[in-house]
Amino acid sequence: MSDPETNAPNAAEPAATAETPATAQATEAAAPDAVAAAQAERDKLKEQLLRTLADFDNYRKRTTREKQDEYRRGKEDVLRELLPVFDNLERASSSMRPDADVAAIAKGVQMVLKLFEDTLGRIGAKRVAAVGSAFDPNVHEAIAQVESAEHAAGTVAQELVAGYQFGERLLRPAMVAVSKGAPAAPAEPPADASN
Repeated sequence: MSDPETNAPNAAEPAATAETPATAQATEAAAPDAVAAAQAERDKLKEQLLRTLADFDNYRKRTTREKQDEYRRGKEDVLRELLPVFDNLERASSSMRPDADVAAIAKGVQMVLKLFEDTLGRIGAKRVAAVGSAFDPNVHEAIAQVESAEHAAGTVAQELVAGYQFGERLLRPAMVAVSKGAPAAPAEPPADASN
């Protein structure tokens, strides 16, 4: 006598076994199609990746070239602005003869300096304020200390080399001499006690 519950699973086994060969044949037929589809997808993604890498490389080269061109054009613009200053310096130099009027040459050089300062202003640069201003280590470089009756201690008394800023950026600090204050009065000789 057999238990009906025990026989039930055994009866289901031959039915499952009968479906397995049909499923296996369908899977075997679908397997080459799935592999081919996966390989096609892989090849498509690989091609897209290679195109993306090539596009990025071209973008990198183009932006580098554009950056270099902009840098060069910026330099050209500055030089173009400075050419009139150099032209006037050449004129001043060619006018220096032994019989030339020194006052006229000095006036011409002053005009060229004014033109240079105006040109700097047009391109966004300016001279650092120095003489008479409080010493600022952010824009001044102290290379000496001097006694000065007309400048308080800690004030720039002399500008030895001009400093320049471009926008908010310091191009070169002004090299200055800073005042120590008024010179000390000479000490009076002690009164002679013998008088």
